[in-house]
Amino acid sequence: MPSAASSGALLVFDGDCGFCTTAVGWLQRALPAMPEAMPYQWTPLDEHGLTSADAAARVWLLTPTRRYGGHLAVSALLRHQDAPALRAVGWLMTVPPWSWIAALGYTLVAKYRYRLPGGTPACRVGGAAR
Repeated sequence: MPSAASSGALLVFDGDCGFCTTAVGWLQRALPAMPEAMPYQWTPLDEHGLTSADAAARVWLLTPTRRYGGHLAVSALLRHQDAPALRAVGWLMTVPPWSWIAALGYTLVAKYRYRLPGGTPACRVGGAAR
């Protein structure tokens, strides 16, 4: 399986969000097969079929053939790691009931990211700060 880093994948995140930026930095240090990461504010979203609202609401993993958003982006990122345990977690995130739990967890983190470590009022999705 080609690594996410060598497959032309791109991780698109909210560069105005301190929590998101901190999380991506941690992933870059922790995951050996980490694709290029770019804030959506610097990404030509229309070339990838995304809007600013799409990109502000969730993280995206874009590959040459697929788009993964939210918990599915995290799942795809984990499925491309060398460590079998990380790949297993990534696959579990795609099948019920684990996919439901992952989707709920991702939704809660995205909704309340402005309250998490590194978060600021600018991190609030759809809030007055935007």
